[in-house]
Amino acid sequence: MIRFEQVSKVYPDGTTAVDGLDFEVAEGELVTLVGPSGCGKTTTMMMVNRLIEPTSGRILMNGEDIASVDPVKLRRRIGYVIQQVGLFPHRTILDNTATVPFLTGWKKEKARARAAELLDLVGLDPSVYGSRYPEQLSGGQRQRVGVARALAADPPVLLMDEPFGAVDPVVRERLQDEFLSLQATVRKTVLLVTHDIEEAVRMGDRIAVYGQGHIEQFDTPAAVLGAPATPYVAQFVGADRGLKRLSVTAIQPDDLQEPPRARLDEPVGSAAARLRAEGARWAVVLNERGELHGWVSTDDLARVGSDDLVVGNLARRMNAWVPMGAPLKHAFSEMLQWDAGWVAVLDGARLVGVLTPVKLHEALRRSVDADLLGVEPHEVAFDSVADA
Repeated sequence: MIRFEQVSKVYPDGTTAVDGLDFEVAEGELVTLVGPSGCGKTTTMMMVNRLIEPTSGRILMNGEDIASVDPVKLRRRIGYVIQQVGLFPHRTILDNTATVPFLTGWKKEKARARAAELLDLVGLDPSVYGSRYPEQLSGGQRQRVGVARALAADPPVLLMDEPFGAVDPVVRERLQDEFLSLQATVRKTVLLVTHDIEEAVRMGDRIAVYGQGHIEQFDTPAAVLGAPATPYVAQFVGADRGLKRLSVTAIQPDDLQEPPRARLDEPVGSAAARLRAEGARWAVVLNERGELHGWVSTDDLARVGSDDLVVGNLARRMNAWVPMGAPLKHAFSEMLQWDAGWVAVLDGARLVGVLTPVKLHEALRRSVDADLLGVEPHEVAFDSVADA
């Protein structure tokens, strides 16, 4: 979709911003460009919409050299999201969102209908927010409008320059999740610039780690964390890259343990005797469809002991759970938050199994070993996580 062929940018004073870039971004792929300030990552992105012209080399979009395309027409085919959003203060949110459709000649009714559709897609009710002005929105809401505006004319390519950098960490993580869920639906080709390796790992299908004007490593998040290509990359991703790896390693069925089970309608006395014979100290409580209703300790069952009650009467709420396919980081976080020795893993409401600290470590170890052997490890399917 986007191909850089030996692209360099040298300024008149002799400063080399980027040198000999040669990489490709596939259609529908989200690639993060990460590195310290002044490394050339923003220059790379701005050459795609010709806000900066390369000194040498070619940039192709769908096989077409963008140097041969009128810059204004090119930019209207590319969505652009920046950190400070850049909304027009004198325009309503609806008309801000419809900016590019207006510029490309859409009729007002059609443009505003499209803008309303996009606002709804990013979680802003157009009947509530459409008539407001930018100053009446929070930072996170303005950022959502910026994304909606970039998508309004349905561009195949989206450029994002530190898009979540101007909001607080809690809002930033929520916006990242929302965008990944949106990307799973719209499947745009995205270049996202960030200086934050955690954001790069969380967001990117692949990561380009920049040194000074060149790419040190271009690979999947799991590979960058598990097998840094150079000492520079290893230093940049940090000594805690094993912890960061938790964010990109998805829970798989092989990682799970089969827990002791009790039926929701099972008599307490019978369940207590059966679980005691199995040596179980606790059990998950399921209905006839295998859906999780909570958990129960065998001590609680033994104290009651009577078949006059059923297990469902004693079941406790299951707080520590994650959806199947979630990153190991989410499971680890649930264990810490609820001081739990295991986490239930669900497919919808149905229990698939439980993840224990031992199994979590084994899953992380397999992911590292897969990289060392050159095997693609299981990575997080963010669309399924976001939908859970």
